[in-house]
Amino acid sequence: MAIWEEVKFNSKGLVPVVTQDAKSGEVLMMAWMNQEALKITEETKKACYFSRSRNKLWIKGESSGNVQKVREIRLDCDGDTVLLKVLQTSGACHLGYRSCFFRKWEEKQWIIHGKKMFDPEKVYGDKE
Repeated sequence: MAIWEEVKFNSKGLVPVVTQDAKSGEVLMMAWMNQEALKITEETKKACYFSRSRNKLWIKGESSGNVQKVREIRLDCDGDTVLLKVLQTSGACHLGYRSCFFRKWEEKQWIIHGKKMFDPEKVYGDKE
């Protein structure tokens, strides 16, 4: 059986992917995959996603070096959301934080929780 056979992709051929740290359980990010990205992820054990804004595949860390080594690939009960459990090198967020979910709603405002792992300007320059 191919890995994508039970995955319910949306009308654009994509499935949402939640990425979680395999050791701590921290949710690192949410992204999208198409069938090809899922296949590449399975084969290489490196997280590969589909960028909707750039309309292309991207391997996490190809620009930053902050790779995600995949330890588990899971599918939810409805078959319409993928969960990756990964070992994350440095930060997962393109803004430099470990997790994309670094803002927490407290006392009627968004508060930054977490410190930057890297300077995105030094890593990406004008690419972002």
